[in-house]
Amino acid sequence: MIIWLNGTHGAGKTTTSALVQQLIPDSRVFDAEKVGETLMDITPGLPKTDNFQHWPPWRPLVVETARRVLEYTGGTLVMPMTVLVEAYWREISAGLAQHAIPLRHFVLHADQDTLRRRIAGDTVLGPNSPFRLKYLEAYAEAARTWLPDEAEVVDASHLTPAQTALQIAEALKS
Repeated sequence: MIIWLNGTHGAGKTTTSALVQQLIPDSRVFDAEKVGETLMDITPGLPKTDNFQHWPPWRPLVVETARRVLEYTGGTLVMPMTVLVEAYWREISAGLAQHAIPLRHFVLHADQDTLRRRIAGDTVLGPNSPFRLKYLEAYAEAARTWLPDEAEVVDASHLTPAQTALQIAEALKS
């Protein structure tokens, strides 16, 4: 099974994924961003883009990597990864479905004020990371349109990461 944690940058996916992994027996965290980093390391580089998700190989490589890891280890993969382009999400979820991999898709939602406050205090990329800020509008648009129909929304605006992880673990029992 895959537990996909979606949401914009600063929503708490990475922190929450580690806590969810601790609550789910026989689970591992797989950050699909590492697949993108591998593609970014190709030299000479792939065509210029501002987001590795735009490279067509990224999406099937995420599916194939997850499939192969699950085939090897069994259990559950917890995958913290922002995907805000509906067509990309459909490609990934369809690829997983073709391999009969069960998928639970959660969106860690936070209101814009909470997100801006978290980004302002970010200690990983630094305060007010332009990278994180530039995705706020794309997230707001996805959250208004397709994302709630494709995922279970967890409003993490006023939850700690531990509370968010517990809510996801509880949802998995149903």
